[in-house]
Amino acid sequence: MESLPVIEMSALFDRDDAAGRARVAGEIARACEAHGFFYLTGHGIGLEVLADLEAQSRRFFARPETEKLKIAMAQGGRAWRGFFPVGGELTSGVPDLKEGLYLGTDLAADHPRVQAHMPLHGSNLWPAGLPELKVAAEAYMAGATRAAVALMEGFSISLGLDDDYFRDVYTREPTVLFRIFHYPAQGPGDGDWSRSWGVGEHIDYGLLTLLAQDRFGGLQVKAPGGWIEAPPMEGALVCNIGDMLERLTGGRYRSTPHRVKNISGHDRLSFPLFFDPDFTAKMAPLPRIAVTTGADGRWDGASVHDFDGTYGDYLLGKVAKVFPNLAPEALA
Repeated sequence: MESLPVIEMSALFDRDDAAGRARVAGEIARACEAHGFFYLTGHGIGLEVLADLEAQSRRFFARPETEKLKIAMAQGGRAWRGFFPVGGELTSGVPDLKEGLYLGTDLAADHPRVQAHMPLHGSNLWPAGLPELKVAAEAYMAGATRAAVALMEGFSISLGLDDDYFRDVYTREPTVLFRIFHYPAQGPGDGDWSRSWGVGEHIDYGLLTLLAQDRFGGLQVKAPGGWIEAPPMEGALVCNIGDMLERLTGGRYRSTPHRVKNISGHDRLSFPLFFDPDFTAKMAPLPRIAVTTGADGRWDGASVHDFDGTYGDYLLGKVAKVFPNLAPEALA
């Protein structure tokens, strides 16, 4: 049975380990040319951080919906932060069988980008009476962001670029968004929900997604030979690349369709962190990169290679379809 490769990335944290960094870069290149997905170990996030994040998240989702809605996304405005209920997020126009909490880089009201009313920039919304969730989520976000920064150095090396190329050109002020998703064991109300996807087939938008899963699984990846399972591995993250990395590499590295269905019989949690380009960064192919592919094989028939603009332009066009009821206020 086909499975995703496992990459041990610890050498990327040591700038003096040229051989180790080159080895990891080679593994990244092979994984991204084959699947666009891989497991990641040696990322520096301890088991205790992952366990605490899961425990505090379960405490939050166990609350009555009326309590969770006190920090509904409608209150997050342009920052696009807060809670949404089951069915409140759409994938390809179809409601997902999940609820979640949207978080990201926490910016104060006097930050220049907040002052400029830049969409998707602002402060997080946290539930009252559960300070432990903020502590746990921020610890995980810090660790995953540190891992993503190191991982992008590996991507730079894998493409024959200077170690710091992505940081210098695209991610000096990255767009970092974090989600805590809860997939119920079964849907509310009628039986149609029980046949719905937790998240339908989709492709991520930016550079990298680092995903922590609980023990119940449900993630599936569309490999060349068909759909394969990506079950949880204790302590490992799942990493996948997004549309903008496919765009920048001219199609050499492919963003890959994936989906989630919780058939475990248990409530499932997942924790994706999106490490993406600066909102204002221009998206154009990397130096010495020729476009090698277009829309062939993409689930939606679209081609990221036709896009010309900033990452913010691309991202806003996508997220407006995910929460259409919030889009006018947040993106105006």
